[in-house]
Amino acid sequence: MNRSFYVVLVIGLFALSAVAQTGPAPKQPVADKPVAAGIAPNASLDIAKATLAAHGGDKLKNLKSLVTKGSADLTFAGQAIPGAFSIAVSGDKYHFEIVTAVQSLKQVFDGRNTYSSLPGFSLPPITSLGFPLLTRIGDAGYVVSAIPDDKKKRKSFRITTPEGFYTDFFIDDKTSQIKSYESKYESGNGPVTTAVDIDEFQTVEGIVVPKKYSQRFDLGQLTAYANFRTKEILVNSPMTDDAFALPK
Repeated sequence: MNRSFYVVLVIGLFALSAVAQTGPAPKQPVADKPVAAGIAPNASLDIAKATLAAHGGDKLKNLKSLVTKGSADLTFAGQAIPGAFSIAVSGDKYHFEIVTAVQSLKQVFDGRNTYSSLPGFSLPPITSLGFPLLTRIGDAGYVVSAIPDDKKKRKSFRITTPEGFYTDFFIDDKTSQIKSYESKYESGNGPVTTAVDIDEFQTVEGIVVPKKYSQRFDLGQLTAYANFRTKEILVNSPMTDDAFALPK
């Protein structure tokens, strides 16, 4: 249980991160061809650009550092597990820690090497799924397309990374902000499908960041649910290399 439990929490916390991770990515399912009846490719790109603008535009794309802290309450196999998290990000460096009544977890990337207090994870690069992909709209190799076979015909678009990871975004008609998003990928423990519903945003230094959201994880034969509430968000705060020093 511990391995699946921590995979769920780590992936959920990365939904707010804007950080790059080096190293080989897990095998990723190939995204369906970007075809949807009645939707032109440039229409999806227009929706994506409006969504980026609604979340801060160039301020989000040019984000230099991000610190988030809050609570993460997980329901897994019928067990409720309260926890707290903190994440610090600067460029491609990051430091995060999660504390629960069961066990604590820390992971640090100093730009070259990664330290984890619970090694053995096989996670996607953490800018390859979810909210961080907004910063890649317009970048070479990141394809914006319509969502194939979206029978509900919601205002939406898909972003596919050069490695083949993809996220489907569903957008609020009035605000152009993200209402929810869904991703699917292969981990070292099998297929993972995750869906996020965003309940509340917070604007900090012109950047609109998810503050409160719920997330569902389908882990093969297991399903987990998590509620995240960010209580502190710091944008572009000065950070030194010491903040990302690997524990000895």
